[in-house]
Amino acid sequence: MAAPTKIKVLGIAGSLRSGSYNNALLLAARELAPDGMEISIYDDLGSIPPYNSDVEAKGDPEPVAILKKAIRDADALLIATPEYNYGIPGILKNAIDWASRPFGKSVLIKKPAAIMGATMGMGGTIRAQDALRQVFRATQTYLPSQPEVFVVRAQDKFDAKGHLTDDTTRTIIRQLLTALAELNLRMRQKG
Repeated sequence: MAAPTKIKVLGIAGSLRSGSYNNALLLAARELAPDGMEISIYDDLGSIPPYNSDVEAKGDPEPVAILKKAIRDADALLIATPEYNYGIPGILKNAIDWASRPFGKSVLIKKPAAIMGATMGMGGTIRAQDALRQVFRATQTYLPSQPEVFVVRAQDKFDAKGHLTDDTTRTIIRQLLTALAELNLRMRQKG
C-alpha cells in the first residue's frame, strides 16, 4: 500500500528531561521518515496544567488549546514514551486526558497513532506502551499492531550527541513509520 502524498505527523515525547532518549527517538524518526511524511515535534508538555474538569468547564487553558490544535492539524501522532513505575509518565497521561475532552468530540477520536519508547534498562518500555494502548482504546485512537519499538539499553544505541546509531532500531522505526502511513491512508479512504 502506497503512502499518501503527504502526511503530517505530530511527535510527542513523554519526557521533560533534557537529553531524553525518547525525544532523540523522535528526532531519529524525523530523519527516517518515508517520502511524503513530515514529523513535527511538540515540546511543551510541561506547560499543560493538571487536568481539572472545573477548569475545563471555564474553557481550555491556552497551552491545552495549543496542544489540541496541534493534534487536530496533524494527520497522525507518534508518541515516544519512557516508562515510570511500570506505567506512562504522568505528564504524558495528563496531556492525553486533556486532549480526550470533550468526551465524544475529542481530537483523538479516529486519529492514527504509533508508539515507541526507549529506556536505559532491559524492559524497553513494554509496560508503558501496553498502558498507553489501553488509554488509546478509550480515546478511540487507532494504532498499528506491528512493529513494536522497544529500545532497551538506550545509552548504548545513541551517541553523545543523541544520534541513533543502532541500525536494527533504525530499521524498526522505518517499519513503524511505514505502518503508520499505511494506517493513515486506510483511515483517509474510509473517510
